[in-house]
Amino acid sequence: MSLDGPEAQDALSTYKVPPSLVRATTRLQFPPTYVVVGIYRLFTDKNLYIPAWQKCQHGVQRGAVVGLIWTFFTFGIQKKIIEIFLANSPRVTGLSNDTIFGYKIPFSVHTYAAVLLIGSQITNILRFFLSRNIRIARERAWDQTVASRGKSPDFWGPYVEEWAVPPRVVVDTWTSRFQRQSLGGISMFITKRVLLLPFNFYPGVGILLAAWFKALGTAHNLHRQYFAAKKMTDREIAVFMEERKWDYRTFGFTAALLEGLPIVGLIFTISNRVGAAMWAHDLEKRQHFVASQQSRETVK
Repeated sequence: MSLDGPEAQDALSTYKVPPSLVRATTRLQFPPTYVVVGIYRLFTDKNLYIPAWQKCQHGVQRGAVVGLIWTFFTFGIQKKIIEIFLANSPRVTGLSNDTIFGYKIPFSVHTYAAVLLIGSQITNILRFFLSRNIRIARERAWDQTVASRGKSPDFWGPYVEEWAVPPRVVVDTWTSRFQRQSLGGISMFITKRVLLLPFNFYPGVGILLAAWFKALGTAHNLHRQYFAAKKMTDREIAVFMEERKWDYRTFGFTAALLEGLPIVGLIFTISNRVGAAMWAHDLEKRQHFVASQQSRETVK
């Protein structure tokens, strides 16, 4: 069985996978499943959801009150503004009051767009009140998930190259990385707030496009603790992700898609951290296996 699936033709994929790694290897072939695992673990493990709720409870309550007040006073106004916008630009958006490019829909486009806009605003309000606490909840969710696997800190070993011929990567300097991140943040803001704005009126389309643009960045951020635990260099991280670029893209797309949902997306920012920890655990088990096989070959 291949360690990296059919796309790993240049990888060290000739080893026979032991029974203890069969389940992990199967799941590693489709990383989005770890997003589902993260949701399941968060909602069923009291060692995960109780500490997370205790840390976020007060922020959620305050944010919900402010969000309800904001909705009460601004929903009608925002809906009216959207109606005026759509009435003046039907050729650009392809929308009317009850059709999308001429197709009948079971709800008012104005109402849908207003609900989506309000939902995004309430999410930002909740994020403001949660702020530091939800970040702590995510960190603890990762730590608790790792602890639940019964592994000590020395479980995370040094980076092991699994490919016979690693891909070439360009590692940014600190200056170029800072510039790229700054420009990336600006371009993402422009893309999401301006270029993708018309697509937000179509059910689901705007969220899907935004998730695709954020996929790799989201995946990298979710595995930040994994890379730190292994003390990987920037080059090692770049090579590791390049070797698994479609794994990281599909995982990141699924995670970003859930995190992009209004309001409930905040919950998924915690469950995704749980899923990322589970994925990191299986990746590390494979790293150990490859390291042991390489050691045996060296001895021979």
